Amino acid sequence: MFSTKTYQDRRELLQQKVGSGLILLLGNIENPINFEHNTYPFRQDSTLLYYYGIKVPNIAAVIDVDNQQTIVFGDELDIDQIVWTGKQETLQEKCAKAGVKTTLPFSALQAYLHRAIKSGQQVHYLPPYQSFNKILLSDLTGIPIGNITPSSLLIEAIVSQRSIKEHQELAEIEKALQVSVDMHMLAMRMTKPGMKERDIAHAIQHYAADQGSPLAYPPIVTVRGEILHNAYQLHTLKYGDMLLNDSGAETEMGYAADLTRTFPVGPAFSAQQRELYAVVLKSFSDARARLSPHVTFKEIHLHACESLVEGLIAVGLMKGDPKEAVSQHAHTLFFQCGLGHMMGLDVHDMEDLGEQYVGYTAEDPKDTQTFGLKSLRLGKKLEPGFVLTVEPGIYIIPELIDRWQAENKLSEFINYDRLHSYRNFGGIRIEDNFVITDNGYRLLGPELIKTADDIENFRKNYVS
Repeated sequence: MFSTKTYQDRRELLQQKVGSGLILLLGNIENPINFEHNTYPFRQDSTLLYYYGIKVPNIAAVIDVDNQQTIVFGDELDIDQIVWTGKQETLQEKCAKAGVKTTLPFSALQAYLHRAIKSGQQVHYLPPYQSFNKILLSDLTGIPIGNITPSSLLIEAIVSQRSIKEHQELAEIEKALQVSVDMHMLAMRMTKPGMKERDIAHAIQHYAADQGSPLAYPPIVTVRGEILHNAYQLHTLKYGDMLLNDSGAETEMGYAADLTRTFPVGPAFSAQQRELYAVVLKSFSDARARLSPHVTFKEIHLHACESLVEGLIAVGLMKGDPKEAVSQHAHTLFFQCGLGHMMGLDVHDMEDLGEQYVGYTAEDPKDTQTFGLKSLRLGKKLEPGFVLTVEPGIYIIPELIDRWQAENKLSEFINYDRLHSYRNFGGIRIEDNFVITDNGYRLLGPELIKTADDIENFRKNYVS
């Protein structure tokens, strides 16, 4: 946990932003895999973690703004539980570290909320993303599940606060990045033809666990890099393949890292692979250079897309004017997703609260219809303290090519005939994490090698 004062100050600022009423924050439960006592690894709700730092299941926290009172509802272990788990730090002791003096049994929460509602207090709550909490919230408030309406005031208050990372939060993220960089270097050292993707995935997961860090998300380790969130890891690696490794660790306190590198399974990229790798790296560098306060991330995304198009024109896969090609979304045949996202306690920070709040503003809402832009999670103006990813890529998806070509779609920008020789190319992504500063940006964590030369020089020491 951070200091007691950290959590007290965070809650005090939240109360000021919300102004009145009662703030209800629900923790997570241990979700069963196949029967009640065989559960998935527990992960506390990130917002409750941010304001309280308490990582036990089956708790809820209430901030009564009107009466300046904070209560944590939860149950202490009984003797039957202690028999199985051993003596643990009590909930009351955990709460004291978070600056909370009052704890009540979880069973008292419903009556407490009913009294508040009956007295006319507004109860502010967040969108429940776990099914259990949807049902619980309905039971606690008496509101049918279909009518549950989260508080936009509370969401906006939390987003504005959690978006600006404290120095101690940046330190945690950089801890996660140190482990993650080592994971990626391990993957580059060990990858050899004849292995399976899962061999690398298991090795980096094992390494992270040895450092006391779980993974922040299921790792994407694949020779099918064009499949954006590929979970299949049974391909056998062979010379000529590229391996895309998108993986990041999470610290014991819950802060995430998110890195991607693409490297050859053999000692070197092919000429075709090297050519497109250079296009992605140029787009990455162009985007990174534009990170600055008060610039919208959507502008940076579109500039990165123009850079990709310029490179694709140079290698003969596209044609025409780059700006016009991007305005017509022709680049989305090669780059279907967004340039990056916010990051912190969640690898996609606060995504449970809604992208329209986290990545956009009411004045400049998200485009939810246009292919490509609808996958851009962050579009609003950047501010000092924002932590985000930059991750351009090129993804050659045969099914998408076939569909577009059948429609002769945007043929004024796409060289379909030349594209046929790239059908089995796969995908390339390069991703780093940055914090926005008063004057620009800072790369977080140790820098992971990314140029083709550096990767090849490293790989040749481990594979021939």
